[in-house]
Amino acid sequence: MLMRTDPFREIDRLAEQFFGTTARPAVMHLDAYRDGDHFYAAFDLPGVDPDSIDCTVERNVLTVRAERRRPAGEKVELVAAERPMGTFSRQLFLGDTLDTDRLEAGYDNGVLTLRIPIAERAKPRRISVTANADGNGRRQISA
Repeated sequence: MLMRTDPFREIDRLAEQFFGTTARPAVMHLDAYRDGDHFYAAFDLPGVDPDSIDCTVERNVLTVRAERRRPAGEKVELVAAERPMGTFSRQLFLGDTLDTDRLEAGYDNGVLTLRIPIAERAKPRRISVTANADGNGRRQISA
């Protein structure tokens, strides 16, 4: 059986100021990395119903919202409530080098993973250089 008293409540209160509460949930943790021609952002969202996840892109701002709810019902008795509940939201400012029109999202094992291709215009490319003599012994270079 769980004890309902906590001798460390003052420490918990201070921690809630930094990490969030049920009324103001903590941040949505993420990893972001580039692998080859794609940029990835992985958000930790354990216990979130995939139907409650909303991803939007407006200009270069990606917004992710998700909601985690407590079990509800007539016979549900809450014994401990330590997991943050409510609506979580996070915004990422994406560079112009990403192709947000081809963004893909998947949710697996409590992790939302976004896969964004690097835009073709941002990929390294070789520029050909030609040299021409201009009659003065100088060489003009054009790209």
